[in-house]
Amino acid sequence: MTNFLKITLTHPVRRASLALLLLSCAALPGLAQDNPKEQLTVNLSSPNKPGTLEVGLVNGFIHVTGYNGKSVVIDATSRAVTNRRAAAAETGGLKRLSAGTSLNLTVEEKNNNVEISTESHARPVDLTIKVPENFSLKISTVNNGDIIVDNVNGELEINNVNGSITLKQVSGSAVATTVNGNLIATFNKVTSGAPMAFSTLNGKVDVTFPSNAKAALKMKSERGEVYSDFDVAVDKSTPKVTKTSENGLTRLSTDDWTYGKVNGGGAEVMMKTFNGNIYLRKAK
Repeated sequence: MTNFLKITLTHPVRRASLALLLLSCAALPGLAQDNPKEQLTVNLSSPNKPGTLEVGLVNGFIHVTGYNGKSVVIDATSRAVTNRRAAAAETGGLKRLSAGTSLNLTVEEKNNNVEISTESHARPVDLTIKVPENFSLKISTVNNGDIIVDNVNGELEINNVNGSITLKQVSGSAVATTVNGNLIATFNKVTSGAPMAFSTLNGKVDVTFPSNAKAALKMKSERGEVYSDFDVAVDKSTPKVTKTSENGLTRLSTDDWTYGKVNGGGAEVMMKTFNGNIYLRKAK
């Protein structure tokens, strides 16, 4: 029988009753109206099998940790981004009378796939989530937060825009992209034959692989350098020149990627940045 659970958190009393009845959730009231907090425990349909977590924020940070458990535990906190001193000056010491904003946190679980949604477009919502160690992730944020993932084994699809991405002691494969921020990843183990990609625009790309990892490297930094302590067999062949024609004119462009192989080669690993260096490290 398919186990499908959906809960929308809007009112404190309703949150508590629904949580206890459906998701074994414990409501944690915020210490102040401006920073409401909630904690949810989501039971999986098949606790002994791998699962998937999906969450996308407009504003806020995401921290996902793998642990030796069989449930997904979500801690959510809403925070204001206004300048409190400026606000106090504008209001002339008047007291705020309106009620605090609800998190409006929605969680769906179906066949070990957990989807989280919030109204983070209105104000930042910070998520700290614990998942079983064998869990794949599809997570993203845009503003006001970094993404941190540690101790997770699975397929990781991580996207940020104005913040960094840090993957610590993870296993499996990853496709990670940000625009303004560093991208740092440390792998305990990599999935053989799985292609990976790590890219940012403004920041460094710093990836650590196990010493026995096999990879076909494709690396490029427009305004930086590429470094590695692996024994990389660099492809020193003549750069490829591409010709394109437009309005009777021919444009010549050179492929200035650095190609190489680690431990004889394997699946493609792409590493790219515009402003910053690239570091490919061998785990000690």
